[in-house]
Amino acid sequence: MAHAVRALWPGGLALTWRLGGRPALGLPTQSRAGLTGAAGGPGPAATTRKGGARLLGAAALALGGALGLYHTARWHLRAQNLRADLSAAQLSLSSRLQLTLYQYKTCPFCSKVRAFLDFHALPYQVVEVNPVRRAEIKFSSYRKVPILLAQEGDSLQQLNDSSVIISALKTYLVSGQPLEDIITYYPPMKAVNDQGKEVTEFCNKYWLMLDEKEAQRMYGGKEARTEEMKWRQWADDWLVHLISPNVYRTPTEALASFDYIVKEGNFGTVEGAMAKYMGAAAMYFISKRLKSRHRLQDDVREDLYEAANKWVAAVGKDRPFMGGQRPNLADLSPSWRSAMALP
Repeated sequence: MAHAVRALWPGGLALTWRLGGRPALGLPTQSRAGLTGAAGGPGPAATTRKGGARLLGAAALALGGALGLYHTARWHLRAQNLRADLSAAQLSLSSRLQLTLYQYKTCPFCSKVRAFLDFHALPYQVVEVNPVRRAEIKFSSYRKVPILLAQEGDSLQQLNDSSVIISALKTYLVSGQPLEDIITYYPPMKAVNDQGKEVTEFCNKYWLMLDEKEAQRMYGGKEARTEEMKWRQWADDWLVHLISPNVYRTPTEALASFDYIVKEGNFGTVEGAMAKYMGAAAMYFISKRLKSRHRLQDDVREDLYEAANKWVAAVGKDRPFMGGQRPNLADLSPSWRSAMALP
């Protein structure tokens, strides 16, 4: 995760070295006087120098291309190796699950679940929900996405809330407990938020339900477990709230964002046209309210930069990810990918 943030952050030249790349090498240029003869045309020495310069330039381009291909291939292979290491027992457990994810493609919380499933190589089907009618989830009294249906043998379980989905599935993969039992560890609870609206919260949603040996094997110590929980919650409670004020910052940016949302989402023709223009206008004004509610700076980009700097400082220089050599559940938060796609 720190790699992605550092790659997209200002000052990329120095960061390129940490990503395994190399900054472009500037070739010195020669004076025109050194390449011309007495009559203004190229002399013998100039011709030799010119030919040598061309040969040197071609060699530099070839070397640069080879280095670029090498580092691209190395980064691609490294990315493939960053998938979670699953034991034979965990692979057996994952093969028992038939997963169906109900989502909005552009929703950061849905993206979080997809990142977890992809990282752990868990196969799943996707149902894109129509944001207006939501007919695809009419079976559920819980009306938000993501919703994950997990079929394990004859048992069909519905998991709600992105953090609960991730914590429950990770607990399942590590402990092997029946998913039906695991879900009971994350009971829903009605609460009233700061705006006086009744909402559903889930207890223990950042906690993996592991015994002492399992926790030690996964984390190596209490500090790592506490750190992962802290930053998972931080991404949900703070970082995700920086996205809307940034992507809907101006009317033009709001319209461009909804153009993408409509193209990627499950909208009818009329619904899409209405959503693009009415949704962009609505979210532009809502983003201003969110900016005020969360007490963001006039330039909301500055809050985003500060959040990224805070994350990078927490990861530090001695490990590539919050989880060490491989990403942990805090690293997998897609809020970073949504936020870092901004200019």
